[in-house]
Amino acid sequence: MNKTELLKQYWGFDTFRPLQEDIIDAVLNGQDALALLPTGGGKSLCFQLPALLQEGICIVVSPLIALMKDQVENLKAKGIQAIAIYAGMGKREIDILLDNCIYGNIKFLYLSPERLLSPLVKERLAYMKVNLFAIDEAHCISQWGYDFRPPYLLLKDLREIHPEVPIIALTATATKFVRQDIVEKLELKAPKIFVKSFARRNLSYVVMDLEDKYGKLLDVLKNVKGSGLIYVRNRRETTEVALFLKRNRIAADFYHAGLEKNERSLKQESWKQNKIRVMVATNAFGMGIDKPDVRFVIHLDLPESLEAYYQEAGRAGRDELKAFAVLLANKSDRLALEVKYKDNFPNVEEIKKTYHYLGSYYQLAYGAGQGISFPFDLADFCKRFKLSVLKTIAALKFLEHDGYLTLSENIFLQSRLMFMQSHEDVYRFQIENSGYDALIKTVLRAYGGSFDQYVKVNENEIAGRLKISYQTVVDMLRKLEAQEIISYLPQTDKPQLQFVVPRVDQLHMDIDVRYIELRKKIQEEQVAAVLAYAATPICRSIQLLAYFDEPAADKCGLCDICVAEKKQADLDELDEKVSFEIATLLQSAPHTLDELVLAVKTGTEVQRVAQLRLLLDAGKIKTDGKNYYL
Repeated sequence: MNKTELLKQYWGFDTFRPLQEDIIDAVLNGQDALALLPTGGGKSLCFQLPALLQEGICIVVSPLIALMKDQVENLKAKGIQAIAIYAGMGKREIDILLDNCIYGNIKFLYLSPERLLSPLVKERLAYMKVNLFAIDEAHCISQWGYDFRPPYLLLKDLREIHPEVPIIALTATATKFVRQDIVEKLELKAPKIFVKSFARRNLSYVVMDLEDKYGKLLDVLKNVKGSGLIYVRNRRETTEVALFLKRNRIAADFYHAGLEKNERSLKQESWKQNKIRVMVATNAFGMGIDKPDVRFVIHLDLPESLEAYYQEAGRAGRDELKAFAVLLANKSDRLALEVKYKDNFPNVEEIKKTYHYLGSYYQLAYGAGQGISFPFDLADFCKRFKLSVLKTIAALKFLEHDGYLTLSENIFLQSRLMFMQSHEDVYRFQIENSGYDALIKTVLRAYGGSFDQYVKVNENEIAGRLKISYQTVVDMLRKLEAQEIISYLPQTDKPQLQFVVPRVDQLHMDIDVRYIELRKKIQEEQVAAVLAYAATPICRSIQLLAYFDEPAADKCGLCDICVAEKKQADLDELDEKVSFEIATLLQSAPHTLDELVLAVKTGTEVQRVAQLRLLLDAGKIKTDGKNYYL
């Protein structure tokens, strides 16, 4: 099967999008590649299709667990074998999944960078027939990027395991400097570099400086038809804005990472199916969601970087029809953004204290904890130790950079279990412990394959079948685990924090001070770029393209600046026509004001009188109090 047939069979398209085929050909020729395709440009197909055409498995590295899970589910829905390994999974569960990659027919293995470079995974990777390494969100490898992830720096080690396997790095947002950094840090060999223009010809960028944001929000929603997204700063705002819209008879809902997994899925589907017109969300929403008919994306707060803004705004108009990216920002917002980052940048002592508090939080002894993962509740942690949330997040990132811990984003992990004994031993246990017989039978009937690998289970479903409570099911499963009949991994919906090295005391911590200063400088530059974008009266598209190293771009003709300039140009042209008609009339004979206003055919009466006054003030015409003449 060739690539065009594969494209039709699995993706339903007859032709490739711009650059896709060139990127795929480079990968199939065994070349390293860097692909920069804006949001919605079809990046995943650029590694998925060539991997399917070749024998072996494709290793995909991504920092976004939610995106990994979405892509795995999408591949499975196409009948393609794919799995993901991420934080929160047990060692034995990972062990079985890796075995499936070596001996089974798995075509795609999705991993976070932290998991990829663990000794267990690196060792097994050497036995896999790898046909491609795909590094998604590759800007995370650059400390100059907007979302730097320290574990990405270790990905060059992949070359040592499989030196001949090509690497494709993919990103939607990277300046020229960041692109060079990606190539160097990944040690790409003579890579083919593909950069699709950042220009979005159908997207109208609008910035409004006003105090009454809610009033303007209603204006926008009344004037722009179709579905859209509203981004806000925090969880509290999502509910407030959604309720405000509902009160104004707009079908809206809210979304943030703190919601239960099922609730998040229901809200997401309702919006995708246009049952809900507007979703009010934090930036936790939108990644990996392919909804082409989004007509507007509105930011009620200033973003932290132009990279983040471009990516979020770019979720509008993926169907190539006209759409709007609206940023509502006033003076107080600008001051708040500057203060937010200045006041929440931790110093060395605060970083060390955060690490010390983590040890106390998990009651971890000095010298213990290496490789252990814990569910992490940021809000509870900060409340217990009276810490600033923003400062704590920043401190955790520095601790991650310096190799003390890793932290995943919020992720829902469904409960899993696996039988640890043989069929015969389990049967004998059922006879000797009749109280567990019905539970074990129900699990075996409902969830096949549980003797060979971990299977996802639903405690509520089991409880319903047995007519007992959810908590009783959980208690019984835990008791079965205590007796080593099963291995049971209960569900969790929290980020996973892992201690990379044994806990050390504050005196022996080595915090990279120069790196702290560098990140501070980068952050200041990113904030300055956002403030400049919001305040500079130059075509918004030209500003964004210049930021992403596309100089000398043409005006878009769609943004608020371009529309205002066109409006002013039209007014100027109208004024010139009115002036010309007045001068022509006065050349033949003097006229009274009423005669002139009636005789001039261009513009409204108000415009004619206003232009007459301007000509009089400029000395181009005269009056004796009754008549006007040249």
